[in-house]
Amino acid sequence: MSGRQMAAEMAEQPDVLARLVARRDEFGTMVRDAVGDHVQGIVLLARGSSDHAAIYGRYVLELAVGRPVALAAPSLHTLYHAEVDYSGYLAVAVSQSGRTPEITTVLEAARAAGATTIAVTNEADSPLAQAADGVIDLQAGDEEAVPATKTFTAQVAAFALLAEALGPVPWSHADWQRVPQSVAQVLADEQPAQEAAEAIGDAPGMVVVGRGFCYGIALEAALKLKETCGLLAQGYSAADLRHGPIGVVEHDFPVLALVTSGPTEPDMRDLVDVLRRRGADVQVAGSMSGADLPVDGDLAEALTTMPMAVRGQQVARALSLWRGLDPDSPVGLTKVTPTT
Repeated sequence: MSGRQMAAEMAEQPDVLARLVARRDEFGTMVRDAVGDHVQGIVLLARGSSDHAAIYGRYVLELAVGRPVALAAPSLHTLYHAEVDYSGYLAVAVSQSGRTPEITTVLEAARAAGATTIAVTNEADSPLAQAADGVIDLQAGDEEAVPATKTFTAQVAAFALLAEALGPVPWSHADWQRVPQSVAQVLADEQPAQEAAEAIGDAPGMVVVGRGFCYGIALEAALKLKETCGLLAQGYSAADLRHGPIGVVEHDFPVLALVTSGPTEPDMRDLVDVLRRRGADVQVAGSMSGADLPVDGDLAEALTTMPMAVRGQQVARALSLWRGLDPDSPVGLTKVTPTT
């Protein structure tokens, strides 16, 4: 029950991200050549952790392109056989293995219905990659632990690369150069995650909350806690949590709050205060002064998501071990889920 495999794959993230950053020009050229001058809209196809990366992708892509970006409902195609006109659309399919039949089937349907298609996957020769007009191959290497770590942060980076290929974005070349270092700093600082895990302890449930660029990261952190700990962790946006679910928060209820510098910070700070007044045990991950799980405050907000995701991974692994579980091989889970 050491979690060595998950730890080893987490440790590879700075190098994986550095390799992606080094290929920015390559990916930018591929995307622009495939997409052309105009995109009517964008649809994103994914499941599981990849879906959480796609939620982040929705934020950065819609901001860059100025056109609607939607998350696909794959079952509409595979089960209800919907006929959808994708003319002028870009369809982006995301899959760690590239071997989930459902995602490949929907991408093929979108391409046949007029979409330009791009696959984001760790396997350049996978069925998903072969079905696409262009591929962002993450080259993260094999991932053996069930919880996705290095592939997830690589997917987040891929969406940021895709966004900057299509329009203006709120980060710079210098920010990209800083990303691997910021992730390495988090990986070298494990004690805050150990303390957060001890604070959560044997609680039967908890909430992970973020907003804006960090919404998808909050969902992913909650999934990691479910996968590795069997904990009923729920991810929310700050806005959605206020609309009813906050009612479950009472004395000593554990909350992990993701707070980044930017437009969402005032609301997130206010929410942390509200939760604490309700008696919640709130652990704050972010760049704000006094954060329980600090991340690099000098990194552009939209790219802070990557070290923030690593903080979530650390807490999940630490809590799993605290509970006497094996985060590498959670009971009843497999690496590839063959949905159709």
